[in-house]
Amino acid sequence: MNKRIAVLSNVNMSYVIRLLKKEYQVWDAEGYGNELGTLMNGQSSYHAFAPEITFLIMDLMEVLGHKTDLPESWRREAGEIREESGGADAGKREAHAREDAPGGTSPDRDSLCVGLPVLRDWFTRMDSCILPGRLYYLSDAWLWGPEIGALPETSLAQRLEEQWLQGLAWLEQRHENVRIFPYRQIIGKLGEENSFSLKTWYLGKILHTGEAQKRLAEEIGRLVEKEAGVPKKVLLVDLDNTLWGGLAGERDHTPLELSEDRQGLAYKNAQRVLRLMTQAGVVLGIVSKNNEEDALTVIREHPHMILREEDFAIRRINWRPKHENIREIADSLNLGLDSMVFWDDSPAERELVRQMLPQVEVPDFPESPEELAPALTRLYKKYFQRPRLTAEDREKTRQYAQNEQRNRLEEQAADFGQYLRQLRIRAEAVSPPAHMERLVQLVNKTNQFNLTTLRFSLEEMQRIVANASQKVYLYRVEDCFGDYGIVSAVIVNLTGDAPLIEEWVMSCRVMGKQVEDALLARIETDLLAAGYERLRGRYVPTAKNKPVEQLYDRLGYEMVSRKSDGEKEYCIRLEERPARADHVTWMEPA
Repeated sequence: MNKRIAVLSNVNMSYVIRLLKKEYQVWDAEGYGNELGTLMNGQSSYHAFAPEITFLIMDLMEVLGHKTDLPESWRREAGEIREESGGADAGKREAHAREDAPGGTSPDRDSLCVGLPVLRDWFTRMDSCILPGRLYYLSDAWLWGPEIGALPETSLAQRLEEQWLQGLAWLEQRHENVRIFPYRQIIGKLGEENSFSLKTWYLGKILHTGEAQKRLAEEIGRLVEKEAGVPKKVLLVDLDNTLWGGLAGERDHTPLELSEDRQGLAYKNAQRVLRLMTQAGVVLGIVSKNNEEDALTVIREHPHMILREEDFAIRRINWRPKHENIREIADSLNLGLDSMVFWDDSPAERELVRQMLPQVEVPDFPESPEELAPALTRLYKKYFQRPRLTAEDREKTRQYAQNEQRNRLEEQAADFGQYLRQLRIRAEAVSPPAHMERLVQLVNKTNQFNLTTLRFSLEEMQRIVANASQKVYLYRVEDCFGDYGIVSAVIVNLTGDAPLIEEWVMSCRVMGKQVEDALLARIETDLLAAGYERLRGRYVPTAKNKPVEQLYDRLGYEMVSRKSDGEKEYCIRLEERPARADHVTWMEPA
């Protein structure tokens, strides 16, 4: 992977950088301890290198300056911390900051609730260093040093770490390109004795042991790969001996293992992990060979179930082959099979799915219940974890559950036209600058309804939005069952003989409902009002965008050229365009 990265720190990270250079282009750090000066100096070699991702691995004790008057000074400042950041008043200040912020979504500079002046100054300066179009990972904190054991208040170290976390949260809320690096998690797993070395610290300001530095490099590499990857969307789980021990259909004779002790607790903890995954945007579904009523009775009534019916966006509980159920679920959710992961205790079922549906990821299942929760955590990090969660991501389960309701409505409708009218679809144009994170995510993650499959970084998209010769349209859609969210983006190049739709993407959640007809009509009307007579469009074939190959043909555009690789260009006279979908109502801005 040809990613340019930088590692900045206030301690010696030369070994970490050497390890990373085996895989990535890494900026040659000019020493350590001047991370803010490097970022603030626009003429530095760091800016000439222009890293795509910058990792700041900070030692909190060094930031604080190893104060020698720890007992008296830190106790006094801890009182300031409690006064400024604790209790209900802090929540009121945070809410007030969000209300005052532009768009009401991120805090202003004055809302940085950090008591210690040295930390407040560090975060204020760091805030001014963050550039659009680049990604920044800042480490959380583990306060360590030889003097820690002499602290008169054992809770003081924790309070100082909390101050650092509050500063990180402030930066993360202000900047959508800031993420938190899990430094504390790495140190916690290794333990202090295996993470820090006074010997190497005194020799060359190398704070971390060789093993700790290897772990830091591995985590940096994992996050670089995660930024470049496309996460899976759906986790399909079995029930018997997967969410609980035993068989739902035989619970009257043999109680299920699901409780607060022994192996029952292991299954319950596995469900806790799955519940957290749904809150992080993972769509959970059931594929189980079972009597549906037996299984649903357990899900609805068992006192130790963590997951309930509403946590599953879709379910297929029957005696059909599981690969058939999975294929049906993919069709129902309008998702590719390659967006799915299958989790089942049966080796035979796993192998059958691997053979019949090679696009589906089928990880191995742990041999004992005690390993379930850790295995699911690893599965989440490998397949589903996103670098940063959006509000859209957190609503995935609800959105796909609503889609199941739409499918049932379609089955009951007399014809397709009646179904569309009963949905009562409404659309709204939204501001691209106000939803930049979702815009970039939508363009870079959408594959099926994607006319040209162009990809853009945050910085590139910001330039496009600000460019007067290009126009970006962004749309939100809802219907009688709920909000689909922001689902479509169109980029139009206004130069040349006629405007050209350079990119058009739409979420699979609204495919098949002729929403695209209404969106295009809106764009055509806008461009006609601006004085343009014609509009052009392109289709560039990929392995996944076959569903939109004939889109422009269906919408009345004339094909004007076709290349040997299948790329096509279309054109239409705007005054001669056909009537578009009339079942979509437009919501005008308030």
